[in-house]
Amino acid sequence: MNSAGKPNEIETRMGLTYATHDSVALAGDLYLPKGAGPFPALVAVHGGGWVQGARNAFQYWGPYLAARGYAVFAISYRLAKTGQKTFPHAVQDVLAGIQYVRGNAASLNIAPDRIGLFGHSAGGNLSALAALGGRSPIFAGGYPQDPHASVATEVKVLAGVYGVYDVAEMWQTYNQQSSENNIAKFLGASLPENRQLYFDASPISYATVANNKVAVHLSTGTEDDLVDRKANTDAFVLALKQAGFFVRSCIVQGARHYWGSDPIDEPGSQSGFLAPRLVRFLAEKL
Repeated sequence: MNSAGKPNEIETRMGLTYATHDSVALAGDLYLPKGAGPFPALVAVHGGGWVQGARNAFQYWGPYLAARGYAVFAISYRLAKTGQKTFPHAVQDVLAGIQYVRGNAASLNIAPDRIGLFGHSAGGNLSALAALGGRSPIFAGGYPQDPHASVATEVKVLAGVYGVYDVAEMWQTYNQQSSENNIAKFLGASLPENRQLYFDASPISYATVANNKVAVHLSTGTEDDLVDRKANTDAFVLALKQAGFFVRSCIVQGARHYWGSDPIDEPGSQSGFLAPRLVRFLAEKL
């Protein structure tokens, strides 16, 4: 909203290349508020089990948040295939998205000290790893040739929607529910083969006092049929609180999985239930 209390006019810039990693051009769609600025920004990371999905999952969130004064940069990242893992590569793609926004902050009318992450499902996992673990040697400095490789990757806020915060638990869920284990594809190994790898890829491992400057908002549904709420969101909230993070949660009654990309203004929309609560959090912490 602008100073008159009306929605901002917005500008969209689609298909911007933010980095090229291992010969793969990575693109993002930018939703920008118009006005005096500079505006805070969210790098948005789609879901899809690390193997599918697209950045147009934020086609409703982008305009909604931009109209309320928050730039959104919805990015694509590298997806895993059988025999082609993308850990830690996908996290490094997210970090490059942060660096692109911060590195171009002046020309984009974005406040470089007010950048956050917004991820759904697998994108919640990647966003949380980038937000809390981005300075870890596992993830940091992976692509020194990037145009903005020297730019800081720190963020002020993390907003996760039915994210996967314990990948060991999710590996077991996939084993029970499906013949294809997306976690094993993403990481390149099964849980019994490399438990350390699963620790490194779980955001809950980074819920430590040293990382508690990031404010966190987590949302999920009571009836999530893919990502277990108690083992992921509830356990992550507890770990964050123990480490002194500012953390808020939004539990959506009756919601299953996959609602995060639904239209926000539809009657009864579960995204619509989250939207004003997320905006209040952003207004306070970003």
